[in-house]
Amino acid sequence: MRHLLLPFGLFILCAGCSEQASEPRQREGGGGRYYGGVFNANESEIIRSLFPLSLTQAAAHRIGTQIYEGLVRFDQQDLSIQPSLAERWEMDPTGTVYTFHLRKGVRFHDDPCFKGGEGRELTADDVLYCLTAVCTFNEANQMDWLLRDRIQGANSHYAASAAGKPSDGVKGLVKVDDHTIRIHLNSAWPGLLQVLAHQGCWIYPPELPAHYGEEVRWHPVGTGAFAVRQFQAGQAMIMERNPHYWGEDEHGNRLPFLDAVRITFVADKEMELTEFQKKRLSILHEVPVDRPDLLQAADVGSGYVVQTMPGLTVQFYGFNRSMAPFQDVRVRKAFSLAIDRRYLVDSVLNGLAVAAQRGVVAPGFNDYPYDVVPELTHDPATARTLLAEAGFPRGEGLPTVFLHVNNSGVGYVEVAGEVQGMLERELGAKVVTTVLPSDQHFARVERGEAPLWREGWVVDHPDPENFLTLFYGPNAPMDASAPAYLNSTRYRDARFDSLYAVAQRTTDPAERLLLLAQAERRLMEDAAVIPLYHERNVRLLQPWVMDLPINGMEYRDLRAVWFDPQRRR
Repeated sequence: MRHLLLPFGLFILCAGCSEQASEPRQREGGGGRYYGGVFNANESEIIRSLFPLSLTQAAAHRIGTQIYEGLVRFDQQDLSIQPSLAERWEMDPTGTVYTFHLRKGVRFHDDPCFKGGEGRELTADDVLYCLTAVCTFNEANQMDWLLRDRIQGANSHYAASAAGKPSDGVKGLVKVDDHTIRIHLNSAWPGLLQVLAHQGCWIYPPELPAHYGEEVRWHPVGTGAFAVRQFQAGQAMIMERNPHYWGEDEHGNRLPFLDAVRITFVADKEMELTEFQKKRLSILHEVPVDRPDLLQAADVGSGYVVQTMPGLTVQFYGFNRSMAPFQDVRVRKAFSLAIDRRYLVDSVLNGLAVAAQRGVVAPGFNDYPYDVVPELTHDPATARTLLAEAGFPRGEGLPTVFLHVNNSGVGYVEVAGEVQGMLERELGAKVVTTVLPSDQHFARVERGEAPLWREGWVVDHPDPENFLTLFYGPNAPMDASAPAYLNSTRYRDARFDSLYAVAQRTTDPAERLLLLAQAERRLMEDAAVIPLYHERNVRLLQPWVMDLPINGMEYRDLRAVWFDPQRRR
C-alpha cells in the first residue's frame, strides 16, 4: 500500500469529542472493559479512494479496516490469519480446494444503495460477486494481480472482460449454498489466506457500485464494526458503532466498545501534534522528524504512551528507464552509490528509520535469505567512475534530473533535499526537486511522467513476495499510455519474472524464499530502484486507549479498543 493544508478551525469538529475535556457516557462490560467514547485520529494524506478495488494508500487502509471485512482477517498483534466473515474453512489434501463457511446473520451497513436504506444479510452471492470483480477488467480495478494465475479460470475471465466478450464467470469460484463458497486453485498456494485478508478481497454489496457508479470510492459500505455516517472528502469522516455487528470478545462482550471514530484530514503534522498534546486526538501516528524527544518524553511522565517497532515498509526512489539518462544501468548504479543512507537515517530522520542494507524487502522475515542480495554501499568514487564510463565525466553533459516527491509523509521533503545535495556534490549532477500533494504526485508517477521519484510501500500482507510484486512484469500495463498502478517503474526483466513466477508455484517454504531472494538480487543488479530506508512504526497514544497493539503493517483494528475511565480521570 502506498505511502492540503486546511484551516486550524477544522479541528473544531473534534472539540466536542476532546479526549479529556468531557466525560463520555460509559458502562462497564465483562472482563473490566468499558463501552463508550469517540476515537479521534488524523490522516495527513489526501485520500484517493475508499473502494476495495482501488484502495491503495496506507491511510485509506487504516480507515477501510474499520468499515470492511474479508473472509479472514489479520490478527492485530502478530498478523496471523484469523476467521472473519468465514467462521471456518477446510482445505483438501491437494491444497488446491478451499471451502469457506460464512457466518449467519451478518448484515451490511444501512445505506441508500439498499431498498428502503436498510442493510441486508450477507450471502455467498456477495462473496462470489466481489472475488469475481477482482478478476474482472475495469479501469478502476487495481487489484487484478491478487488472484491472477491462482484461481481456476481467473485469467480467461479477465481476458474475456477486457475484450468485451461474454464470460461464464470464474470457474474456480463456486457457490455451494447461501453460506458456503468453494475456491479451486490451479496449484497449491500457501498464500491464499493472506491474500483473502487483503483489502482487494474485502466484501461489499453488489448494490453499492450499481447505485453510486464512479462515486463509489466515496461511499464505503461493508459489514465492519463501524459504519460511515458523515464524510466530507479532504475534511472529516465520522463512523458510528455498528449496532448489528456480529463480533464478540473473549469475555462475551458485543463489539465494538467505542461509540464512534472520527477522522480529520489535515496535512500539517505540527498542528496534528498540537492537537494530540491538547488531548483532542486519541493517537498520533508518525512523529515529526525534528521531534525525536517525543519518544523519550513518555519515560518522564509526559502523559502519553509510546509504541514503536520496525515496520514492514520500504522507501525508495524509482527510475523511469525510458527517460534520459536512466536508460543506462551505469547511471542508475552511480546515483545509488552516491547516496549515504546512514546519514539520511541518523541525521535527517533522527533514527525513525533503518537504512536499507541490501534491497527492497524489509528486515523481519526470519527465514528469508537476505544475504543472497548484495549489500548496498555508499561509494562516491565508484559512482563517479561509472558515470564517466556512461559518458558523463564529473556530470558533464548529464541532463537536468527532476526528482519528484510528495509532501504528505514524514521526512520525504527533507530526505529529498539531502539526496539532491549528495547527487550534486558527488556526481556533478544538476537536480531539481519537485514537491506536490500526494494525489498529483502519484497521478504523475502512474502516467510515467516522472524520471526519478519517491515511492513507498507498506506490505498488504506480511510476506517478502509482497515487496517484489511491485516489479513483476505482468503487473505493468503493456500499453505505455495506460496508468501503472502497481508496477509503477514498469520494470520488465525475463530473469526476474521467471524467478518470481516459479516462486509463486513453489510450495516448499525454503525453496520459495530462495527464489524470491534471487529475484530481488536480479532487481538490484539491474539497479531498477534505489532502496533508501525502512521506516519504524511509531505511535503516541493517550494513556486511556486500551487494546490497540502495534504491528509491522500498522494494521489498525478498532473493534476491541476501549477507553479506561480511571486513566482518563
